[in-house]
Amino acid sequence: MAVDDERLEAAIERLAEAERFAEAETIVARAAPQLQRVLAAALAEGGWFGESHENESLKAATIPDPDERIAAVRTLLAEEARMGMMVGVAVGWALKEEISEGEGPETEGES
Repeated sequence: MAVDDERLEAAIERLAEAERFAEAETIVARAAPQLQRVLAAALAEGGWFGESHENESLKAATIPDPDERIAAVRTLLAEEARMGMMVGVAVGWALKEEISEGEGPETEGES
């Protein structure tokens, strides 16, 4: 399903409403153990935490200057968090598509 920018922006705005996010948070918390495995597999398959990540971690951790080392570690952690979030959103999007495919006319629109 193609999503135009206007619909996407409106959907993101609705997520800012506390009650909408609370429902999503409850659903995700219930599925967290299974989703964690899917996310880890997606990150591994994408090469996000492979040899290059190990090299970057070692490089950041062994910078001689303490201030530079702390900055490099913080940057690496921020990049990891961003990547995890982006892949996590993709996993969530795919999960929503899988759930939607399983809905027939009798269950469509139910949550």
